[in-house]
Amino acid sequence: MDIFKALDKLRPTATGIDRLPARFPRAGAPVFCRQITVLFNLSVATSAIPRQWKQANIRPIPIVVAPKQHANFRPISITLVLTRITERTVVQAFLYLAFFSPPQSLSFSNQFAFRPTGSPEAAIISLIHIVTRMLLSNQYVVVISLDFKAFDTVRHATLVSKLAELDLPVYLYNWLAAFFSDHSYCTDYNGQRSSMKKITASIIQGSGIGHT
Repeated sequence: MDIFKALDKLRPTATGIDRLPARFPRAGAPVFCRQITVLFNLSVATSAIPRQWKQANIRPIPIVVAPKQHANFRPISITLVLTRITERTVVQAFLYLAFFSPPQSLSFSNQFAFRPTGSPEAAIISLIHIVTRMLLSNQYVVVISLDFKAFDTVRHATLVSKLAELDLPVYLYNWLAAFFSDHSYCTDYNGQRSSMKKITASIIQGSGIGHT
């Protein structure tokens, strides 16, 4: 039922390298959901991910009216529809539950995005509350805002080491480690597509120590 709901709620979006539009699996959700569920469960249980699920199509989107150089484009990484469904299902079925009881070494109290109880509105309310409280004993408050590009700056090995501290099954940890390894991509622009380029990343899979 979870997979059926995920398929049934698909919105019109850009297609990945397979050119499969979201409207097709959505229209066929009653027929496709069972087979996709079997594929998803098999992938998670064996910690194996189809190669196509880790392939992305990067499209440069102009950020100015008349782009003339590389800096005038913003790259958008587009994965397969099935990849997006799998990511969302894993997060909701496993990671959200682990976030409710994190170890002492990890704290999510100040994180508002990508949490089942977080939202941009909650972040703004928290910030206003902190600033207002500080203004009771300070003449002014300085707020420093930093913008990190997660795709470019987060080390996958570090991220997976954090995931190892969560209360996750071994097979799921190994699935996540496999998911963050050996991605590949191509660039699609003006009707032409480049050859596939591989992103090499080495992440050691777990043996069960520290996991449940």
